[in-house]
Amino acid sequence: MPLGLRKKKNKSKESSNLVENEEVSGHASVGKPAVNGGGLPAPPASMRPKLVFHTQLAHGSPTGRIEGFTNVKELYGKIAEAFNLHPDEILFCTLNTHKIDMEKLLGGQIGLEDFIFAHIKGLKKEVEVYKAEEALGLTITDNGAGYAFIKRIKEGSVVDGVKVICVGDHVECINGKNIVGMRHFEVARMLKELPKDQSFTIKLVEPMKAFEMLEPRSRGGGGGGKLSGDGKIGTGRETLRLRSKGPATVEEMPSEFDEKAVKKVDDLLESYMGIRDTELAATMVEVGRDKKNPDEFAMALDEALGDFAFPDEFVFDVWGAIGDAKQGRF
Repeated sequence: MPLGLRKKKNKSKESSNLVENEEVSGHASVGKPAVNGGGLPAPPASMRPKLVFHTQLAHGSPTGRIEGFTNVKELYGKIAEAFNLHPDEILFCTLNTHKIDMEKLLGGQIGLEDFIFAHIKGLKKEVEVYKAEEALGLTITDNGAGYAFIKRIKEGSVVDGVKVICVGDHVECINGKNIVGMRHFEVARMLKELPKDQSFTIKLVEPMKAFEMLEPRSRGGGGGGKLSGDGKIGTGRETLRLRSKGPATVEEMPSEFDEKAVKKVDDLLESYMGIRDTELAATMVEVGRDKKNPDEFAMALDEALGDFAFPDEFVFDVWGAIGDAKQGRF
């Protein structure tokens, strides 16, 4: 899930102040000293509010508190530190549910009220699959920290008939080739290029499962992102935007245009490339927001996301989807 490629949105005055006061990885934001309306200097870093989130291991654990992260890798590091784990043990996170629910998958945004559940490595399995059709029926995504995993299995597909392969399984190895560190589109391409009418071997790691009798967890006193101290931040209409470079920022929730356009582009990613990635889709929408024609959009997309090598017909369809959203044809 690519982070940091999107342009910053215009933030409200309230959001700007929150970001300015935020500490990242234990260091105050760099810039000119802030002065409040009364002409007094800004409070020292130790007195500034910090965004604090609550987290649990999805299979069951006490509640931990984490803060001071700016991207997914740092988030995993903070969770690992809270539960005395190695960060590599974390496969992915879901928001507000301990279940393996791909609709609740943590991407590049965390609502300030969200509760984070970390899914860690469980049972390893090696499966031989006969590729009877060109398409396996898998949709691949990744966790932004080097692990690709299965987000969706198409009903009636080749893989749907192999019941040991499940949504949420981390794809670790294909035909003896270790793919840890590869992006989702690279893994999807490898699977697509496997020859038809032949068998291949895939090594998977499933998320650790909770006990069947385990009840859904409570939010443990109010849940997600809060100010350390008194009171909650904002109205629940803001999110923490994680970035691969630069500090995390508090931003307004996406507009209706953003939500609809991103959904359309994400559907196209699955159709053409066998992946789902809302952050990648959002980046493409942002790139195309102010472009006047498909050629201009294609050039900008190549500059921003050239590593993906999108086919021309896909780029044209994405341009059409963004245009439909601009015109309100949802």
